[in-house]
Amino acid sequence: MLNHEYPKTDDVGARIDQLITFTHAARDAGYHSLFGLQHYLSSLATVQVLPLLARLIPESGTMRLGTGVYLATFEHPVQLAENFASLDRLSAGRLILGLGAGYRKPEFKAFGIDRMSRWERLAETVELLDELWLGAPVTHRGRFYSVDEEAVSILPEQRPRPPIWIGANGEQTIRRAARIGDAWLAPPNVKMRWAQGHLEFFRDELERTGKSFNGGREFPIIREMYIGDTDSSAIAEAEPYIRREYAEYSNPAYGVDVRLWRTMFDEFLQKSFLFGSADTIAERLREFEGAGFNHFIFRTSWSGMPFELALRNIERFAAEVMPRFEDQT
Repeated sequence: MLNHEYPKTDDVGARIDQLITFTHAARDAGYHSLFGLQHYLSSLATVQVLPLLARLIPESGTMRLGTGVYLATFEHPVQLAENFASLDRLSAGRLILGLGAGYRKPEFKAFGIDRMSRWERLAETVELLDELWLGAPVTHRGRFYSVDEEAVSILPEQRPRPPIWIGANGEQTIRRAARIGDAWLAPPNVKMRWAQGHLEFFRDELERTGKSFNGGREFPIIREMYIGDTDSSAIAEAEPYIRREYAEYSNPAYGVDVRLWRTMFDEFLQKSFLFGSADTIAERLREFEGAGFNHFIFRTSWSGMPFELALRNIERFAAEVMPRFEDQT
């Protein structure tokens, strides 16, 4: 998971050069996928994920390119269908389309969208993407969107469409993710027991709706990850940077309970983030694997962290942890 949000005083051009170097390092170290995130009107300078992934196509080898997540609520499905079909074509079919409903209040206010309607909008968006990407003219009369006998100008490389992963944080939205998408993209700041229990909600809904959850289905999860010589040294090295970034997320303007969020950070640090030695990280990954997760997306740098530490982090993980899993498909 690329970190492409920066203090607004940073030289963004230099940061983009670093993202290219980081992509080369991940590619050469054997990582399988590269993800970006999205927000609008952030307190951090945020390079938008769609043009960023397009720029990184020739730098990324055969890595899959994903959005984790793209805020589909703020765009018409026709626009999404054409833009992401183009990205899938440009990347020769490497796209994973991670979609989310959003939560930050300033985004909804700026786009003039009722925040309470976000999940209904997302569900209708995915429904219409499915229809549009079949290629035939579509007539759709929905609560939020209408299309009258129109066909998109470009179809994705992957047929019938790229995989759609849905970001969600509660039982009901996770069950909805199972109904409308191919995977639930589990968030980075939850404990293993919570993640396991909510994955069971997803699997239960798959079974209830007649969808198979065998045969190569992906169960992805995002984790904040930093590897050190010891557990304590890993926390000491990474904590100042991730604490600063999570402080940005606790902006009350976003609709977040600031006191609760800040109280929870210490619990995240001890029980949710993968901070530790190679042995500790591998052991905890085995626990998540045992719970059913099989695609791990690691965010390995945070606001203000020296670029050299971010590079060292992914290189150490590749050298010290990844080989322990190489006997698995």
